[in-house]
Amino acid sequence: MLFDLPDHQTLYSALLSRDTRFDGQAFVCVSSTGVFCRLTCPARKPKSENCTFFPTIAECIDAGYRACKRCHPLQAAALADPAIGALLQALDARPDLRWSESHVERLGYDPSTVRRSFKRQFGMTFLEIARQRRLRAGFDTLAAGGKVITAQHDASFDSPSAFRAAFARLLGCAPADLRTDRLLQATWIPPPLGDMIAVSSRHHLHLLEFVDRKGLPAELARLQTGSKEGIGIGSLPPAEQAEAELADYFAARSDRFLTPLALSGSAFTRQVWEALREIPAGERRSYSDIARQIGRPAAVRAVACANGANQIALMIPCHRVIGADGSLTGYGGGLWRKQRLIEIERQLRTGRRETAA
Repeated sequence: MLFDLPDHQTLYSALLSRDTRFDGQAFVCVSSTGVFCRLTCPARKPKSENCTFFPTIAECIDAGYRACKRCHPLQAAALADPAIGALLQALDARPDLRWSESHVERLGYDPSTVRRSFKRQFGMTFLEIARQRRLRAGFDTLAAGGKVITAQHDASFDSPSAFRAAFARLLGCAPADLRTDRLLQATWIPPPLGDMIAVSSRHHLHLLEFVDRKGLPAELARLQTGSKEGIGIGSLPPAEQAEAELADYFAARSDRFLTPLALSGSAFTRQVWEALREIPAGERRSYSDIARQIGRPAAVRAVACANGANQIALMIPCHRVIGADGSLTGYGGGLWRKQRLIEIERQLRTGRRETAA
């Protein structure tokens, strides 16, 4: 579980000394190399500022890191679930392969069993993880100023049309439309619960959504239409601030989000969003609670619609809204992710109380 880890400095000291007490209990992701390792890895030690620590292999992979070939951190996962460990290792060995169920079968695994196992562990299937990793490679190439054909090859797509189609399904636009000189720019952020797309201007964050959210292409299309120039690609200060604040949030250092947000919507919708931002981390509200809070007790359906129209995930915490009977209600990022966020914030709140005591 998240937040069971010691602080960053303790874990970094353990990494430097190859302390076996944390072996298998914590893993280090190294931004300068893109790999994650055991804390006992014999490789050259990275700088502290390039290290992020996670308690599970799943979170390292979700954040976009590949397994180290010196300390083999996937071996522990293979002991717990051999199919998951073996397939992730195969993906690391062949990230360029256009994985299909036939490849899974040729490795000796039942595709339906693998699909359920990965869905249960990561909230997405093995094939979705493989496809997302390829698209991210192409996205990073475009963000660095590379040509579309180079991005297509880096994403391991043989066909230009297939690359454009996959990109359009994800981002709602063709890769050639993402220029680096636009007022609105999109960037890719890899938090532990799944990759996110952030769109910002130089002064405000306009969108922050999980890549696998079904409504993401439509949200991006609305931003494209509302902008005179459309959306470009690159990282601007609000997106960089958002990424840093998300890192603090998932590392249990802070639940405060101070990134300036561009809240486009009716006065009523913005009022609902402001009410959502007032819900403390670790607490939950129903739609009727929000309606009463804003002085519109009969507007429960309208509150639900405004909640669903939110396109800045986590920072406008619509995941803290539940049904009147206490059940989880729909969440664009997936109910599995909503449940995980509630658990994370409950632990964060508990840790804050213990610190205060």
